[in-house]
Amino acid sequence: MQSQIHIISEKKLVGRRMKMSLTCDKTGELWRSFMPIRKEINNMLTSELISLQVYKPFYFANFNPDNEFEKWATVEVASFDDVPNGMETFTLKGGQYAIFTHRGSSADHSTFQYIFSTWLPNSDYVLDDRPHFEILGEKYKNMDADSEEQIWIPIKSKP
Repeated sequence: MQSQIHIISEKKLVGRRMKMSLTCDKTGELWRSFMPIRKEINNMLTSELISLQVYKPFYFANFNPDNEFEKWATVEVASFDDVPNGMETFTLKGGQYAIFTHRGSSADHSTFQYIFSTWLPNSDYVLDDRPHFEILGEKYKNMDADSEEQIWIPIKSKP
């Protein structure tokens, strides 16, 4: 599986968030609450959706599927002017990311398994303490076997 390394600038995001864990996954509920009202956001930069995860420090070092994290359903915006009621803002700090293309159903976690068990330990990088996210673009079809999304993992060079 190929990866790309990319440095991004700060992004302004608007959306909704929920606390959840892998064992108590509320992703569907989060997106069902966001999708009907996303059209109220007036200054979107693209039509892409961004699924963002904010993990506590050492979440992966002390991995437990019951540990909670914050998940966001968002879009990128030009500014935080005119944020619709019921939505919140999030500023994604810039930094270095490893990017992977996942092809297949969103229920298939093999790409994430590869990233964390094979690619990362054998790379010149370690996880950075910044949000992880997925870009759900035109080819994203959720549970469809023909779906495609980009997985962005925050990294920094090994010490």
